Amino acid sequence: MPGLLRGVARTAVVAGTATAVSNRVSRRQAGRWAQQDAGQQQYQQSYQQQPPAQAPAPAGDDMSTKIEQLKQLGELKAQGVLTESEFETQKRALLGT
Repeated sequence: MPGLLRGVARTAVVAGTATAVSNRVSRRQAGRWAQQDAGQQQYQQSYQQQPPAQAPAPAGDDMSTKIEQLKQLGELKAQGVLTESEFETQKRALLGT
């Protein structure tokens, strides 16, 4: 019987240690994710408060510059920096329509 009790006690200690370590890792990951979420929300709020980065293109601007700017807008939209409505607004301002 003492051998059985010792085995059960050892299993309980191992399981308790594993649970404690698992809980600590979970809390640490949750804290990191919360920090990342807070950082992203702060970035989005600061981005929304800023005026539009691109002003309408002057009338004397050549077509190749406009095409290049449209490509950059498309890349920003593809990366998720611009929403669909922001992209359309910037595109209209660039094309002067």
